[in-house]
Amino acid sequence: MTDTALVIGGTRFIGRHTVADLLANGYEVGMLNRGTRENPFADDDRVTHVEGDRKDDQALRTAKLSVEPDVVIDCVAYQPADVEAATDVFADADGYVYVSSGDSYAAEEVPKREGETPLRACTPEQAADDGSETYGNRKAEGDRAVFAAAEEGVNAMAVRPCIVYGPYDYTERLDYWIDRVCAHDRVVVPGDGQNLWHRAYVEDVASALRIVAERGEAGRAYNVGDRRALTLEETLETIADAAGVDCEVVTASADALAAGGLEPDDFVLYREYPHLLDTCALADLGWESTPVEEAMARTVAEHRDADRDGSEWDPGREAEERVLGVKETL
Repeated sequence: MTDTALVIGGTRFIGRHTVADLLANGYEVGMLNRGTRENPFADDDRVTHVEGDRKDDQALRTAKLSVEPDVVIDCVAYQPADVEAATDVFADADGYVYVSSGDSYAAEEVPKREGETPLRACTPEQAADDGSETYGNRKAEGDRAVFAAAEEGVNAMAVRPCIVYGPYDYTERLDYWIDRVCAHDRVVVPGDGQNLWHRAYVEDVASALRIVAERGEAGRAYNVGDRRALTLEETLETIADAAGVDCEVVTASADALAAGGLEPDDFVLYREYPHLLDTCALADLGWESTPVEEAMARTVAEHRDADRDGSEWDPGREAEERVLGVKETL
């Protein structure tokens, strides 16, 4: 018999790729979402769409009855109460997988390891919040809800991605850098270019969610990220290679950036302290990472066909040009 999966979410980014991965691996798929975004699987008879708000317990129960899922992948649980409700409704599923985050970790360690690196605390006020400042706290509390459900016999697990990139990325964080590299032959990078913020290719995140649902251990969390982590300078060089363009990466200290009225944190995907996740536990389940050159080639190709340019992250090209001018005089 064909296995059936329910994806809570499923139309936008991680969820969209998760549905595609499940279909490619022989699943029939149900999607629960509010129906406010275009459904890329509307014409696929292997996909059932259940319209409803995941915060409505009755909508969860309706999806359960409609889809009868063997596994549930929860892409849009942003508050711990969401996880608690889902693990209750789907307590008898063969697997429930919560999409957590590398931001759940409280300590700056290299690398961050499941079960070793401490998680963020979460107050009742933070648990009910929906702002970006409490995102990591809420994700960590969602992890603890998964662990508590597993103690009650639910086959619940968590997957913690780092920064996710790839086709259809609505955050446009990497789109900013792709656009810069493709549009200019010289691009300013803050610091010495060696800062490291681990990223995860979205198709690999999708396969990780399926593999954990199939083979993961209840009550465990699994980090996911590229098996080869790139520095910011290496990222731009890889983008240039994928795009077939020449681009000089110009590193700039805080003093040089100040000439353009800029600071290192004005640049997206810059992080002073390295952020790196240990992915060995996931690899032990048989998961594999797409080579970064191949992942970047797919990402750049889709970027060129899309209308995303990452402009909301743009620190200003005129400011960059002033920094480049200062660098030329040194």
